[in-house]
Amino acid sequence: MATQARQRLLTTAEELFYAEGVRAVGVDRLLQESGVGRASFYRHFASKDDLVVAVLEDRDRRWLDWLRESVEARAATPEDAPLAVFDALAERFARKDFRGCAFINTMIEVADRDSAAHRVADRHKRRVIEYLGELLTAAGRADAEELAGEFALLVDGAIVTAVREGTSDAARRAGVIAGRLLN
Repeated sequence: MATQARQRLLTTAEELFYAEGVRAVGVDRLLQESGVGRASFYRHFASKDDLVVAVLEDRDRRWLDWLRESVEARAATPEDAPLAVFDALAERFARKDFRGCAFINTMIEVADRDSAAHRVADRHKRRVIEYLGELLTAAGRADAEELAGEFALLVDGAIVTAVREGTSDAARRAGVIAGRLLN
């Protein structure tokens, strides 16, 4: 069935791109690992670049859903929610398969800001900022828009630091800084 082949391609590509990088994984490897034939691949995606975009669009939705659910589970009140983001990230950073942010990684690998993959990754980061703004607004912050950008900088910095250090502690440290911004 065509939809099963498409889903196998998306799942395999997401795993390989995240583990090894977009540029490191070729179409032949994707076909081999997914068990999907070349003709089926091109029936679903005009190119590897189109597959990269589809993977990022799917991951965007799932990652933001995960973040919302994680924050809701941790925050007893709306005032607690902005800092709960960092607790959720600490959990994510502690996973054995954590390799940073798929969107940051893609923006680094696909440095052309006009490429479709770069635009999807940028849109994801903007959606994270919007979500942070929603949390800060619900927490009663009049400066929510400005703080959301600052929190996003802390989130991205914590992600990169967690990769560099190989520990989830960067999320805690970023949360401490975020707490200072709220005071």
